[in-house]
Amino acid sequence: MTMGIISINGLRLLGRHGVAEQERRVGNEFQIDIRLDVPLSDRAMDTDALTDTINYARIVELVREEMTQPNALIEAVAGRIRRRLDTEFPGLITSGEITVAKLAPPIPAQLSSVAFTTRW
Repeated sequence: MTMGIISINGLRLLGRHGVAEQERRVGNEFQIDIRLDVPLSDRAMDTDALTDTINYARIVELVREEMTQPNALIEAVAGRIRRRLDTEFPGLITSGEITVAKLAPPIPAQLSSVAFTTRW
């Protein structure tokens, strides 16, 4: 069996996540990066068939759905995305990493983002 890595890089979505009421009302831009370690049969590389791997577009769709549910913390958002991926693709993800970054945090400092990463 061959191991593979599926990556979704720089997915930008609007979300209503934050501790402040203003953040949940107005929203903010977030960037989500995902890396999934998946055991792929050699068949997936030979057949060139979507049915033999995890559909990247489906991953993006699931993340988009999870981003519509407001949370106070980006940690909770990352956890929800992880649980959703595990539910949608049972037994197909052996480990992974999800980073959720808030691109314009309401912090009086010059910075490009704040982020939380979960690994399992």
